[in-house]
Amino acid sequence: MIKNVPLKSLYSFIAVAESSSMVHAAEQLSVSHSAVSQAIKSLEAKLNTQLFTRHGRTVSLNSVGKRYYQRVLPAIEEIIAASQEASHSQLSQPYITLNMVNSMALHWWIPRVALFQSAAPQIDVRLSNLVGEFDLERQGVDAALIHGHAKDWTKYHCEKLGDDELILVCSPQLLKDTTQDIQTIFNTYPAIFVENPRRLNDWQVWCDAKKLKKPKQHKNLTFSISVQATQAAMRQLGILVTHKQFVKDDIKHGMLLQIDEPVLNPHQQFHFATTKAKAEQDDVLQLKEWLKIEFTKGNEY
Repeated sequence: MIKNVPLKSLYSFIAVAESSSMVHAAEQLSVSHSAVSQAIKSLEAKLNTQLFTRHGRTVSLNSVGKRYYQRVLPAIEEIIAASQEASHSQLSQPYITLNMVNSMALHWWIPRVALFQSAAPQIDVRLSNLVGEFDLERQGVDAALIHGHAKDWTKYHCEKLGDDELILVCSPQLLKDTTQDIQTIFNTYPAIFVENPRRLNDWQVWCDAKKLKKPKQHKNLTFSISVQATQAAMRQLGILVTHKQFVKDDIKHGMLLQIDEPVLNPHQQFHFATTKAKAEQDDVLQLKEWLKIEFTKGNEY
């Protein structure tokens, strides 16, 4: 009879199974590579069977591992959900964990915190900043503000909040003559780029819509994340194509200047995603409705 399969070994097993890498699994679990490796060895020893096939630095589930994963995963998800429910029930004021990309949190959510507190003073929202596709329940997230495609989140209740518009911006101190045509602006000021995969098409989409050639990249003006690029634009280093929702408040307060009309981004939209169970909770519903109102407000600055 098999006894005492350690829970931490199962967490490691699932992380390795889903990432196909012990290194990535260790990063996800915030433990060492050796800890994950030992957990897998311990589990396989307990079960007296191999669960993975090794391919150099990557691993994949073998036939036994696949069947084991399919049986174990729902049980682990139920344990996590039950633990979160019990934890929330002990709080005097339950909170909602809301995920959004860091740029959205800094440039959109934080300027509206006071508005949300006024609209829903009884709700406490805690932010997380996971990127890409992730499991809401397993990551302890109640809802996510998605900047992407709803088709990537089909297992959840997903509702559109608004379209994504791309705009060209710069510091008001950089562009003194706002009557210049776009091509002259392109020829005069360097372009700022973001190498994040979600942002790689921004310049191309905007330029295609304006029937312009995408500007060349300059030294020291390519950044890894939107926040850095936005700060560079504010510091008068050049012009930037970014998402209108990200910088509406910066434009409103004179920190950035919008150049020309926005362009609809066909590659991404803004959606609210949550589990089907949480979609009917009063606090989650109230948060969703407030977000919808904020996204559909007029575009005036």
